[in-house]
Amino acid sequence: MRIALFVHSLLSDWNHGNAHFLRGVATELISRGHEVLVFEPRDAWSLQNLVADHGEEAVAGFHAAYPALASRRYDPAALDLDRELDGADLVIVHEWNDPGLVRRIGRHHRYGGTYRLLFHDTHHRSATDPAAMAAYDLADYDGVLAFGAVVRDLYLRNGWARRAWTWHEAADTRVFYPRHPQGIEDRQGDLVWIGNWGDEERTAELHRFLIGPVRELGLFARVHGVRYPEAGRRALAEAGIDYAGWLPNHEVPRTFARFAVTVHVPRRPYVEALPGIPTIRPFEALACGIPLISAPWDDAEGLFRPGQDYLVAHNGEEMKLLLRDLLHDRELAARIARSGRETILDRHTCAHRVDELLNIDRQLRGASLRAGAFLGVGLL
Repeated sequence: MRIALFVHSLLSDWNHGNAHFLRGVATELISRGHEVLVFEPRDAWSLQNLVADHGEEAVAGFHAAYPALASRRYDPAALDLDRELDGADLVIVHEWNDPGLVRRIGRHHRYGGTYRLLFHDTHHRSATDPAAMAAYDLADYDGVLAFGAVVRDLYLRNGWARRAWTWHEAADTRVFYPRHPQGIEDRQGDLVWIGNWGDEERTAELHRFLIGPVRELGLFARVHGVRYPEAGRRALAEAGIDYAGWLPNHEVPRTFARFAVTVHVPRRPYVEALPGIPTIRPFEALACGIPLISAPWDDAEGLFRPGQDYLVAHNGEEMKLLLRDLLHDRELAARIARSGRETILDRHTCAHRVDELLNIDRQLRGASLRAGAFLGVGLL
């Protein structure tokens, strides 16, 4: 098939988590013989920030890590959909696109586009800012790919889409796998956390589940991420935590291999409004075989086995005790890491998600064929 993806950015993962999943899905589709075209705006905010902070070398690093991937950077005013979508079989438009472009692609689909057209939502705005999501005109889309059941249900309940499917994110196991056996002699530190500050959506949680326990235990810890305010950087420094800034996502597995444990601190909207959605970071950590302790979140969809694939700390004191256990009990740490990786390989790889996507596409093709036969349309 010829598959077109309209995204915010393939090239940059600077404060842009969708790039992680996008790269894995595109790589998997290409490996199966599909033609994948990725379109991103020339002035993508994430890419602009990446180059401003780290130069064109960061983009070269992406190309070196993903030689099979490329994007077509377009000027929205000059984008010729007739030309770019000629021969397309499936088109997926991510929610981090301008509503005008989303509407324009929908109209193109209505007036002659023979491809299947899907909208892809990987954000919490459907629950936290429904007015913003209602502004997207999806009347001419065949359906929505939602990264959790609660988001899928919101699209259907609010009448934003005719059809919607749950399509969770997952780990790109071509990139995310244990890089070498972890042993005391290999470690550079105790704990590493990789994540952005979070627009004040988890400030208290970061203090409770990361900064406080590290300070009280006297751990050697490192944090990677962007958009940390001065107060956040100061709090890390006062706790003795090394703040190391942006880390290319393809370098994350090597970093995990140098530390003994990591944690998951979900943003508040995912805890309060979107049960069942962990975001992509835990998938990637578990795929790399590093023991994980999570702050509370409701695994409402049964993605993992809490207490077996990862440990759960309900408060800061529990986080401190569990960190101490994993750092001193190598057998326990190895068992948690092994179990978590098994669950990823069994259920949550980009290959699994591509299987799901292709099944959805078959459903849409079948529905189109049935509709054509009902209307007496020639389908040869």
